[in-house]
Amino acid sequence: MFLERLLALATGAIVALCLGLGLVMMALGPGRKFAEPAHIVEPRLADTDTAPLAEAATEPTPAPPRLTAHERIEQAIAATEEYKSFFQRMRQTFPTDYAAAIETFAQEPGVGAETASVDFYLAESVRRLRQARGVLAAKAEPLVLARVFDLQLDVLRAISAENKKLCAAFLYGGVDQDFRSFAAGRRALVAEMAVVGLEAIASGQAKQLERSAPSEEDFRALEKALAARGLRKPEIDSLLDGKTPDPPFDDKKTCALGQTYLEALRALPEPIRLRIYGLAVELMARS
Repeated sequence: MFLERLLALATGAIVALCLGLGLVMMALGPGRKFAEPAHIVEPRLADTDTAPLAEAATEPTPAPPRLTAHERIEQAIAATEEYKSFFQRMRQTFPTDYAAAIETFAQEPGVGAETASVDFYLAESVRRLRQARGVLAAKAEPLVLARVFDLQLDVLRAISAENKKLCAAFLYGGVDQDFRSFAAGRRALVAEMAVVGLEAIASGQAKQLERSAPSEEDFRALEKALAARGLRKPEIDSLLDGKTPDPPFDDKKTCALGQTYLEALRALPEPIRLRIYGLAVELMARS
């Protein structure tokens, strides 16, 4: 039973943690977006047979130097106010990861002549950092680790207020044009999610706080917390045992359950809550 519940929590954690990268992915659009290249018009020399001598002797205006791919990428980042803090923090705390990300972006075909979407740079940097170092977040300070989940709940509430169908799909990692439209005007929120995740990784690297895996008692406490919030057995089973009811819950119910799940987690005693949070961020890093 304990192993089943551990696997079930993995399912529930992944559902909740679609929020960890999902909103960033929403900003990407159908693919990597590239701006039209800036065309440099070369100065035209005058015809020496017909132009006045003084004009022929005039030095042509030099064309501005072409930026390297690296310079174009960092210029695009610097010009995006919402994302600057994330990249500055990444360069300061994980300079090797930052340099590797910029180098990878610079190797993309055409980047030397075009500027890729800065949303792609952010999303890909978050993904790379999560895969390389995300497990460290499980060892972060309590307040820093909790902030990851608090922000997830804030985001879920924001989506729920706008569109229940969008909210339900988002809980399971769905990404479509509706999601991209939702995120398009919310770069500040996207950036905050990225920074909060980065800070948790940085804290885990610095503090190295060891946490044990959740116990059977922890699962029972979570189940009781969900029941205390009015959830019935089929609803609790869907969250903790991964059971799909027949018929499935509608979008409104699914969205509400996701919020209740995160709210119940947040209300658990700190030792239990932190063990579950630690497992969840580990699963997110390994997914």
